[in-house]
Amino acid sequence: MAPHMEPITDASAWTAEDLERDSSWRFSLTHQQQDDMGKALHLVKERGLQFPEITKDDFPLPSLTETLQSFLHELRDGRGLTVLSGFPIDGYDLQDLEILYWGLCTHLGTGVTQNKEAGLIHYITDGALAPQNGARILGKPTPSALHVDLSDCAGLLCVRQAPDDPRSLAASSMTVYNEILRQHPEYLSRLYEGFIWNRVDTYPNETPFSNFKIPAFSAVDGVVTCRFHPGWIKGGMKKAEQVLTDSETEIFDFIAETAQKNSFAFPLHKGDLVFFNNYTVFHGKEGYEPIEDEDQKRVLLRIWLDLPNVRPFADEGSVRYGVVRHGKMGWTAADLLAGNHNTPHRRRADHVPEVH
Repeated sequence: MAPHMEPITDASAWTAEDLERDSSWRFSLTHQQQDDMGKALHLVKERGLQFPEITKDDFPLPSLTETLQSFLHELRDGRGLTVLSGFPIDGYDLQDLEILYWGLCTHLGTGVTQNKEAGLIHYITDGALAPQNGARILGKPTPSALHVDLSDCAGLLCVRQAPDDPRSLAASSMTVYNEILRQHPEYLSRLYEGFIWNRVDTYPNETPFSNFKIPAFSAVDGVVTCRFHPGWIKGGMKKAEQVLTDSETEIFDFIAETAQKNSFAFPLHKGDLVFFNNYTVFHGKEGYEPIEDEDQKRVLLRIWLDLPNVRPFADEGSVRYGVVRHGKMGWTAADLLAGNHNTPHRRRADHVPEVH
C-alpha cells in the first residue's frame, strides 16, 4: 500500500493550543440528565439485570440523546478526544457505577473484553480492585507513556483521583503523522508495512504474537488510521526473537518525541469521563506519589468500545481487529453471554481475524 502523502487538515490533527482555544470537545451532564441516569439504573435493578446484559433499550436516556450524538460525532469525526463531566459518583456503590457507566456506553457503541479475565470493565488502580491477571503496569503511580489501546476507543471514568492530582495526557497521532510527512517522509513506507504485535493468554491454535503485520499507519479514501503501540510491538518481536533495527528505533523515538512535544495535559477529576479515539489520539498520564491508604488510591474504570461507522479501513480485519481479537480479548458482551469466548476468534486463511 502506497503511503498517503498529503497532510491531514481536518479537526483530528490538533495541537494543545487548539484544544485550549476551543473547548467544544468538553461536555457536562445537567441535573436532568443525571436524574435520567438514576432512573435508568433503577429500571435495570428492578429487572435484576447484570451490566453485561444491558442493552441500549434497557437503559433509556431521553434527555441525553442530543448530547451523546454530539459526543459521538466529536469522538469519531472531530478531535477524537472528549470529556464528559458531572457523571454521578456520590451515593452509588461500585456495582451501581458499573451499571451507570455501561448503560451510558450502550448509547455510544459496543463494549469489548480487554484482559485475560475477559473483563468488560477494567479497574485502573494499584489497589485491591485491580484485575488479578491484567497488565501489571496498569494503574501504577509511574508515568504512562503516550500510547493507543486496542479497541476503537477507550473510555476512562474517574471514580477517585490521586491526592496530588496527576494530569491525563493526549496527543493527536494525526499531528504526529503530519510531522513525519514534513520532516521524515522516508519513515512512512516502513510504518505502512507494519509490525507484528504481542498477544496474551492465547488459545493453543493461536501464535503468541500476530503472524501477520499490522500497519502502524494506513489510509483509504484519504482517511489515515494509526495503530501504533511500542510496548505491544516490542513484546511481539521479543517472542518472535526479533529486535528493532537502528532505523526502526529512530522511527519509534521520533514518534514518541513528537507526540510528547505536541501533547495536551488536562485534569481528570471525580465524575469526569474521558474517551480517546485510538485511531487518531495517543493517551497517557503523568506520574504521582504512591498511596498506601486503600481509601485514597486512584481508581478509574475503563471500557473499550467499538463504535458504529467509526471510519473506513484499508483492511478491517488486520487494522481494526488484528491487535485485539485473540485469547479472551475483543469479545462483546453478547459473545460472553453466549459462551463464544471459550473458543478462539474465527480467522481468515491468512490468520487475520474475520470481520463479523
